[in-house]
Amino acid sequence: MSKNTNEKLKTKKPNCPQCKINCFRVLNEKGDSMVVTVNENFEVEPIHTEESLEGFDLSIVYCLGCSWKGSPKSLSTKH
Repeated sequence: MSKNTNEKLKTKKPNCPQCKINCFRVLNEKGDSMVVTVNENFEVEPIHTEESLEGFDLSIVYCLGCSWKGSPKSLSTKH
């Protein structure tokens, strides 16, 4: 494995505090949703990098694995 690959494996992305996955959705005012992840800096990122988060409320993420919702900062970094 390359050094960059090893560094990525060591990086711990924050997970849902209930079900421990790192896959969420965010909503806009119309109720449209977009699938996102949250990086190690607690920044919301779209799964599909060509999509824009403009107009979406990034203050609340909704877990795709369970009923949890909350601030990206309240996600767990314990695995």
